[in-house]
Amino acid sequence: MEWKDEGVILGVRRHGEGSVIIEAMTENHGRHLGLARGGRSARMRPILQPGNSVHLTWRARLDEHLGQYTIDADALRAARLMETQIGLYGLQLLAAHLRLLPERDPHRSMYDAALVILDNLDEPAKAAHLIIRFEIALLDELGFGLELGNCAATGQTTELVFVSPKTGKAVSREAGRPWASKLLALPAFLSEKTQRQDSDYTLEEVEAGFALSAYFLDRHVWAPRGIRPPDERDGVIRNVLKELKKQQDGKLQPVAENRSELGNDKAS
Repeated sequence: MEWKDEGVILGVRRHGEGSVIIEAMTENHGRHLGLARGGRSARMRPILQPGNSVHLTWRARLDEHLGQYTIDADALRAARLMETQIGLYGLQLLAAHLRLLPERDPHRSMYDAALVILDNLDEPAKAAHLIIRFEIALLDELGFGLELGNCAATGQTTELVFVSPKTGKAVSREAGRPWASKLLALPAFLSEKTQRQDSDYTLEEVEAGFALSAYFLDRHVWAPRGIRPPDERDGVIRNVLKELKKQQDGKLQPVAENRSELGNDKAS
């Protein structure tokens, strides 16, 4: 058996003297493992780094066998990802999330989304909302999709600010007001139809988005499987919020300076 595909390296582990076992998320064959002979050579080591995109050829006598990979480089982004904490944690978090999907089960949308995230981990605001959307999409792929397009009580599609923790459905501001303390916050960027600039996402919205996806991932995936949330997720959130706070503080600083100047003008 043989197939060719595109993929992104998720992990590498040593096998024997010079070979490695590659774990890749592929475009059409899902998360797939294979043996790469000579994978520890000086020529192959830079290519077989997590986060890199590669061209894959997989061969095996039977479909259920581990099989062997022949690998050629495509986009080598691993070095860039290692330059920042968000890049390092983000890559590891994506790998942990993708490992929740059944092996060899095609998930083209998740593969495409992962590539977009890997190419934007150097932009904290964009990375944050892309990862949150990825986690919401992951729930859907696993059969636990949320319904955030309209209010569960009234059917309206505007003013959606809550999510029911029981049903995973959106609730409008008015309908949810009496039970606001028992509902989860729905950040506007998950319900709005129009796209906003990445810089417009507030710290509160980002925190609410991560809290929302974490609640349902824990309820439907982590807890039932008896696994802990990935530690890398905390690393992503911590570093994203730190960078966003820096950016927002930077925007506020000129305003404070202008006010100071105005005050000096009046005093003079």
